[in-house]
Amino acid sequence: MDIPHFRVGAELLKAADVAVNEVLAVKNGEHVLIVTNPVRDVYYISRALYLSSYNAGASPTLMVQPKKTTFDLAEPAVINAIKTEPEVVISMSAEKLGKDKEGLTDPYKGLDGKTYTHIFSQLLRGVKKIRAFWSPTVTIDMFTRTVQIDYPALQKTTTKVADLMESAGEVNVKTALGTDITFGIEGRKPMTDDGDFKTPGKGGNLPCGEVFISPALGTANGTIVFDGSITLERTLIIKEPVKVTIKEGFVTEVDGGKEARKLEAYVRKAEKKPSKMAKKGELAKEKAEEYAKNARNIGEFGVGLNPRAKIVGNVLEDEKVLSTVHFAIGSNYDQDALALIHSDGIVKNPTVTVDKEPLMKKGKLQI
Repeated sequence: MDIPHFRVGAELLKAADVAVNEVLAVKNGEHVLIVTNPVRDVYYISRALYLSSYNAGASPTLMVQPKKTTFDLAEPAVINAIKTEPEVVISMSAEKLGKDKEGLTDPYKGLDGKTYTHIFSQLLRGVKKIRAFWSPTVTIDMFTRTVQIDYPALQKTTTKVADLMESAGEVNVKTALGTDITFGIEGRKPMTDDGDFKTPGKGGNLPCGEVFISPALGTANGTIVFDGSITLERTLIIKEPVKVTIKEGFVTEVDGGKEARKLEAYVRKAEKKPSKMAKKGELAKEKAEEYAKNARNIGEFGVGLNPRAKIVGNVLEDEKVLSTVHFAIGSNYDQDALALIHSDGIVKNPTVTVDKEPLMKKGKLQI
């Protein structure tokens, strides 16, 4: 093997082999693009993925760009590399892959009739030419611990949860701390992050393990009390519950302590940033108002299902924890409520009903 200086720990390589062979089913001769940053954990994991891809007979390419945040653009070379349409794309980022400047100003069109502001999303979901996984903020401990799971068992559970949501009209979530929110899902399709990314158009997180859906626009009403963690520029473990009031799909009030104040500031930043980007030519002017408005949108409801995940103060793992659900403030996955942010908050031990059918009772799955 002619790959000098790539020394990888045995356990990390084992987890990488699971990702490459069981999750992605990388084949001989395929092109695998791995995008990372010069940050220890993601860089080391990327090297392991490179080795595993090489050992699978693929032709891997490892690209290293500066660390990117929610508000940063990806390097042009990275965007151009994705445009070559490799069979597999892996985003192993310390924070984010980075936004696509061209896609923000002139969105790409998909075969599904939707528009996409990133070439990665367009190739994955819009035209289904690539398969992928992305692991923003992942650590070596998280990757080795949560990737080596029983995928057939997980996929069986995610199917049951998704089937309950399919064609349903309404979801209610309650907790002992005061969460009581109802929202519609009619016309929405549940999505599964189940680790089955073997065919073009399939992709998700690693670690995986959730079923999620975009609430129907304008239908969410009530209160969410986040008590696990919440993601802003970074994920914060919540010390004092964050109470969020929602009316007709949008956050109207945020109450609580330190974490609540930080969430409010983060949302306000996402409201103001679009107009600044439009002035710089980084966002279409007609989109700036939409992005600002949707900074307060309830964009996601998800159910955690990974048996090895735990709340560690990292949303990539936190939102996969069994006995939890999560809501995101900001952009949704159906591409009809776009924002600069997608801020996930974790709710522990909820009781969830879907069209009055029990899904969870105090955090325990009922299916």
